[in-house]
Amino acid sequence: MSDWWIYRGTDRPHDGIDGLPAPPPWRDFGETAPATPFDRSTNGPAARWLPRAAAYRPDEGTLDMVNTALYLRRPLLVTGDPGVGKSTLAHAVAHELRLGPVLRWPVGSRTVLRDGLYRYDSIGRLEEASLVRAAQSGTQAAAAAVTDPGRFVRLGPLGTALAPYALPRVLLIDEIDKADIDLPNDLLDVFEEGVFEIPELSRAADTHPSIAVRPADHGHPVLVEKGYVRCLTFPFVVLTSNGERDFPPAFLRRCVRLHVPGVDDRARLLDIVRAHLGADAADAEALIETFLRRSGTGELATDQLLNAIYLAGRVAGAGGATSREHVAEMVLQHLNITVPAVP
Repeated sequence: MSDWWIYRGTDRPHDGIDGLPAPPPWRDFGETAPATPFDRSTNGPAARWLPRAAAYRPDEGTLDMVNTALYLRRPLLVTGDPGVGKSTLAHAVAHELRLGPVLRWPVGSRTVLRDGLYRYDSIGRLEEASLVRAAQSGTQAAAAAVTDPGRFVRLGPLGTALAPYALPRVLLIDEIDKADIDLPNDLLDVFEEGVFEIPELSRAADTHPSIAVRPADHGHPVLVEKGYVRCLTFPFVVLTSNGERDFPPAFLRRCVRLHVPGVDDRARLLDIVRAHLGADAADAEALIETFLRRSGTGELATDQLLNAIYLAGRVAGAGGATSREHVAEMVLQHLNITVPAVP
């Protein structure tokens, strides 16, 4: 294990992130605003990822690139075939370094930058205007309660990740290669400057210079000063790509790039299987050999091997005549070849 690693790829959470050195001068955003607290445990819906995150076993090259991104405060662009654990990596880092639930932003062909930054309920705001007029005939407190513009703003995953936290949040931007061609370039300014404006709140800055808004993860409210969200510590950003498109050089220059290859080492495959399946991995060697043999003739993913071993254990336990080889034929179907269904 390298001495400089903050993320070590173990299943044991620790506070090593507290020892992360100061950022390089060109990645120091120079902000001194009070930090927003957040729950460093993994709670809520994200808890379903805990078993996979704890069982994730990165190789040494992956550990080097993750720690490079942490030190340099740069996004990590992760490419690789489906099923190699690109998304799980973000959850594994959050789990080990105790950085709270992962903020996930799935993107598609119609996704734009604002979708990730914030949402503004303009219809609710219009309805509020009528309530203000009605409240003017009542108490001053009632009028003040319905004029808080922060009630109609909700930060998105990217906006929440850029909120003023003392420690980096983990943001997963899933399948960035499916986004519109402009989105990677639109992200550049936000990644470089660590700040973005919410115009709807900027317009209210004269009467509401500090406004509390809700984050994407239902955590502590984020204080927005004069309409701007300013980053204290750059988040750990994982952008996953299945390699379906190329990215502009300006975008690639600002990312740390990691390619996760398929696993073709018997010992490492067995380690992965044992981490995920425990006692169910007792008789996994034969199916690992089948997986490696079939990988030589077409594309397979590691999670297919896990599925095959899990199902084979259930089939054998049922006492039927179905063989492990038949299970492998059903589950270990090549991803890049159309295979007819097994009769």
